[in-house]
Amino acid sequence: MEDKHKRVTAFALLAAANLIWAGNWVMGRALREAIDPVSLNFSRWVIAVVVLAPFAFLEVKKNSAVIREHLGLLVLLALTGVTLFHAMVYQGLRTTTAVNGVLLNSSLPLFILLCSWILERERATRRQVVGMLISFAGIVVIMSHGELERLRALEFHAGDAWILLAMPIWGIYAVLLKRRPAELGGVAFLFVLAVLGTLMVAPALALNGLILPKNATEAAGVLYIGLGASIVAFICWNRGTALVGANAAGFTLHLLPAFGTILAIVFLGEAFGLFHAVGIAVIIAGVVLATRR
Repeated sequence: MEDKHKRVTAFALLAAANLIWAGNWVMGRALREAIDPVSLNFSRWVIAVVVLAPFAFLEVKKNSAVIREHLGLLVLLALTGVTLFHAMVYQGLRTTTAVNGVLLNSSLPLFILLCSWILERERATRRQVVGMLISFAGIVVIMSHGELERLRALEFHAGDAWILLAMPIWGIYAVLLKRRPAELGGVAFLFVLAVLGTLMVAPALALNGLILPKNATEAAGVLYIGLGASIVAFICWNRGTALVGANAAGFTLHLLPAFGTILAIVFLGEAFGLFHAVGIAVIIAGVVLATRR
């Protein structure tokens, strides 16, 4: 019973992370003309550092020896999960559509499987592969509006290459999470990554220049990314991944397109069609099949 409760908690946390990150993709696309990728990535993590500092400082100070001991791993996690991945995604969203970005993001479970095999020699089960394919079919249903002919109308742009290159970067981050030092709690661990990631973004910012929000709407968007996508979602994802492992957590990323569709309906006024219901149901069925014991 305790094990079942742990798994339910883990997948609830992972689902919450995907919901928040779905909003991050929409916001990143919305801010593409106002704020460049380097400034947006720097701003979100500065916000995270400032907000987390009061809660994490004492634990970080207490575990300073642990941080020094695992500094190489922490730098690599910050480089992949904080610095590179998000900068590449925001760069990609400047020249590609949110639909294309979300569709490419659905390839993440595959890259996590590959990285798990390369780094940990962890093999996917047949049921996991079948579940991944089923949930991917649900994504195709949504993107095609239930009409396969529409897939031919999808256009690919230069930004797609940036997003596709970002996928194995996140795969490495997801797999390496299991090696994180157990002495660091979720908040302290994220604070350390945020500080290291911000320092690594700084040199690019010095060359690029910092572009700040110009109005309240843009500021609200940056705050959402900084508080929600950088703090809440990361804590949920890191904790959920620690409980069930990178492979199982990776399959829940197929929930992101489903959540993105729902957000578009709620906030952009798009109509809800039968293909939405079918696609979301198929996605959830695939995720359940891939992650259940």
